Amino acid sequence: QVQLVESGGGLVQAGGSLRLSCAASGFTFSNNAMGWFRQAPGKEREFVAAINWSGSSTNYADSVKGRFTISRDNAMNRVYLQMNSLKPEDTAVYYCNRVTSGTTKSVYNSWGQGTQVTVSS
Repeated sequence: QVQLVESGGGLVQAGGSLRLSCAASGFTFSNNAMGWFRQAPGKEREFVAAINWSGSSTNYADSVKGRFTISRDNAMNRVYLQMNSLKPEDTAVYYCNRVTSGTTKSVYNSWGQGTQVTVSS
């Protein structure tokens, strides 16, 4: 049974930083690309960042490029999202999911509970 548990969100002022963490289980984490997604109120869920199985290749949405960094620890089955220079428009619930390698598409239809990020101006 796949489990994805996100944590690390919170309330931060514009310009601040947060580090999100996702603990994954129920599949062979180290063999698979992972990604972060977010959903703002009234909007559809959107891709934020992805990382390949080894961590050697990453991909970012244009809106976060240069500010966010995705990383992973295969020994711990965790993927992280370091978010710097946060903007009010980054406010959303953030989710992790396995992604199809080389794409921005999530694999699993069921999602974790997500972690709320709120950026005040």
